[in-house]
Amino acid sequence: MFIGREKEMELLEELHSSNKFEYLVLYGRRRVGKTSLLMEFSKAHPVIFYSAQAKNDSLNLSDFSKALQMHFSGSFFGAFSDWNAALNYLTSQVSDKRITLIIDEFPFIAEENQTIKSIIQHVIDHDWKEKSLFLILCGSSVSFMETEVMGAKSPLYGRSTSNLELVGFDYLQSASFFPLYTNEEKLLSYGILGGSPCYLAAFSDTATIEQNISRGILRMGSFLKDETQNLLKMELREPAVYNSIFEAIATGSSRLNDIAQKIHEEQTKCSKYILTLKNMKLVDKVTPSGEKDSSRKTLYQITDNFFLFWYHFIFVNKSYYELLGDKEAAQEIYENLSEYMGQVFEKICTQYLVRLAKGKRLPFVPHTMGRWWGSNPNTRKEDDIDILALDAHQRSAIFCECKYRNRLFGMDEYQDFLNATAIFTKPVNRFYYLFSKSGFTEAVRNQAQNDGVKLVGLDDLFLFDSPTKRE
Repeated sequence: MFIGREKEMELLEELHSSNKFEYLVLYGRRRVGKTSLLMEFSKAHPVIFYSAQAKNDSLNLSDFSKALQMHFSGSFFGAFSDWNAALNYLTSQVSDKRITLIIDEFPFIAEENQTIKSIIQHVIDHDWKEKSLFLILCGSSVSFMETEVMGAKSPLYGRSTSNLELVGFDYLQSASFFPLYTNEEKLLSYGILGGSPCYLAAFSDTATIEQNISRGILRMGSFLKDETQNLLKMELREPAVYNSIFEAIATGSSRLNDIAQKIHEEQTKCSKYILTLKNMKLVDKVTPSGEKDSSRKTLYQITDNFFLFWYHFIFVNKSYYELLGDKEAAQEIYENLSEYMGQVFEKICTQYLVRLAKGKRLPFVPHTMGRWWGSNPNTRKEDDIDILALDAHQRSAIFCECKYRNRLFGMDEYQDFLNATAIFTKPVNRFYYLFSKSGFTEAVRNQAQNDGVKLVGLDDLFLFDSPTKRE
């Protein structure tokens, strides 16, 4: 069953219905669902769908030739002599009827044939611009697609009529995979699997979370058991160093210096490797909300929940879990999920606020939003705000505290939160949100009502059917 991607499908349909030449660059990290999206689109339209493979140029050209010829004539009469001949044949077949050409995993062709980008650029400029043709180039190598296909130095620069980076689902979209689960189980599934559709499909809502971890991640032969390692081997030359960086970040070393010390490598080397992971959209660099990107208070975090989960629990305990057995290991992991979910819950609450902002349901539309950390001059200690949203002039602020724990949010925590926000003196318009998985004490509810503080429980995260209004 195909789930989600309504807006992306709308874009594809809009481009397909155009009477003019359209060229879409579709890209996104592996497993995010690009091919599934294109295949679902192809069900409703006659398309030429060619998926390139990691093999030499002659074999890819032969396969592409067969795809063209089978589409137009129903038979294969031999490979074209070169890519020019293949694309010229396509041009000769274009008539008033819309033709859609999808080349999936385009980097596999371009890495073997350095001229293919110039060949496509030439045929776009001289033959296709006035044709009723819809071209889609798709790729999983994000850095390649951004620099070698869309970059200023690429022959194809400026030719695309649309670009679409496909990203993972947020917590609410991911919940659609598990209609039988409780809201807490939906959040746990998202915290473990992230937003990649094929990862989400590895769990079943007819089994418990614990059973899914055992069967879908730990069991020999399961799709996710070696997924992180297989992906790194496909993309990178030195998986060992990257594994070490992932482990360091997943177990609490988020500053560059701490990462370097943890894995016993030079900072310059770590920085280079982290940049590669950043380009792969697996690691992100974050600075305190409201501060410049050049801030020295830089942290690194793993962006993909499954990678975070896998390196937090499984990578560091692999031998132990194998001795323990799948079921017992899954039980142990499940018992420690609440602590792990703390950092994921902040991401979920941020996504909730993003949805409110898009629906014009926040007091203002934030210019920046994220975690803040720094020195508190009042206590002379390090302090942090789980989520700080600011307008462009930092005159309006939303302060948020996020608690994923098995107890009610109490008055001590309420007061500590307000004390931490007091160091921000610039915002004139101040708004407060408290998120709690387990709810709030009666005292907090009463005080929040008096103070105008917004309380958001676990079930509230799934309520988006009410009319548009300012919160």
